[in-house]
Amino acid sequence: MSLIQPFRALRPAPGRAAEVLAPPYDVLSSAEARQRVQGKPWSFLHISKPEIDLDPAIDPYDKAVYAKAAENLSRTIAAGVMVRDPKPCYYVYRLTWRERTQTGLAVIASLAAYAANRIRKHELTTPVKEDDRVRQIEAVNAQTGPVMIAYPAAPEIDALLERAAAGTAAVDVTADDRVRHQLWTIGDEATIAALTRAADALPALYIADGHHRSAAALRVAQGRGDAAHGYFLAVLFPHHQMTILDYNRLLRDLNGRSADQLIEALRQRFSVACADQPVRPSRSGEFGMYLDGHWYRLSLSTPSPSILGERERVGEGSDPIGRLPITLLARNVIEPFFGVTDPRIDKRIDFVGGARGLTELERRVKSGEMAAAFALYPTQMEDLMAVADAGGIMPPKSTWFEPKLADGMVNHVLD
Repeated sequence: MSLIQPFRALRPAPGRAAEVLAPPYDVLSSAEARQRVQGKPWSFLHISKPEIDLDPAIDPYDKAVYAKAAENLSRTIAAGVMVRDPKPCYYVYRLTWRERTQTGLAVIASLAAYAANRIRKHELTTPVKEDDRVRQIEAVNAQTGPVMIAYPAAPEIDALLERAAAGTAAVDVTADDRVRHQLWTIGDEATIAALTRAADALPALYIADGHHRSAAALRVAQGRGDAAHGYFLAVLFPHHQMTILDYNRLLRDLNGRSADQLIEALRQRFSVACADQPVRPSRSGEFGMYLDGHWYRLSLSTPSPSILGERERVGEGSDPIGRLPITLLARNVIEPFFGVTDPRIDKRIDFVGGARGLTELERRVKSGEMAAAFALYPTQMEDLMAVADAGGIMPPKSTWFEPKLADGMVNHVLD
């Protein structure tokens, strides 16, 4: 089977995309989504977060929520706001943000390849969130949130996409967050065949954002007895165009230490320098710390065998997980000095995506909500791919991709 296939996208009717496109379902709270849809009856949030149309007290996982999603999608189609293409196509999906452009290919990707690890993962999923996506797919009988995937160097695919995007876009919308979303349809059979062949020649694809959606798609296909022939909605981008922002850490307390005691303890492992402005790290072993009203630059020193375990003393440079910025911070700061060993469940730690800026770290510490903040160097795409190639799992909250794909741009109906 082909690694990718064209599909008949359900998408906004001509001239309606600005009314439909919405942020991904998982980047807004229900309260934020309710605010976003004021005066926007056709926003895709009515389908991706349908609890916003029900009593605010409702459990977002209540079966009535999923029924509302199906009702809202049917209403949108009946009103002609969204239409389905008459024949299978590929789609060029271009994102432009802060003068950076990434040009991708919207497809349906093979679930068999996903199960066989040719489409590679790097994160664990949360059962509750995975169950939610399963119920949503089943309720609307469609995959409505594309998985963002990276492909390794493939100049032929890059060139085909550039040629396909040479004309006027079918969709050209700049969202509230100033991200420009453009879409071109590829219906030419020769171009479709060339793209399919070029994708099939790739050694692997890499899930960047959307592990819950891909896992849920496989579960739905397995439940329908079609996992071997099923596909899931995805947009493939060249890895060198993708942007991973820092994913920073906040700690609620100093684990029994004063600020001065923490700084003194950190000097065992780091060069610690006070800074007169927010510290944005420039490499993996460097961190910014906001503590007690001051910024500090922490530079990881050559570790002493007396304070590190055997795991850290050998093989760190060749370990794709061990060299990640978050792993270095966890092993040298968060675990030994704050006592946080499982950030998935420990309520003393919180996470802030880099799109919110370093001032958000300052704000939450100054408010008294948090005691300390750490700014990290972003995970690099090459490291993400190396972890996935090794069959490893990234630490939680290791990557924050920007810009995000819009929900509602293309949807895969499960005929």
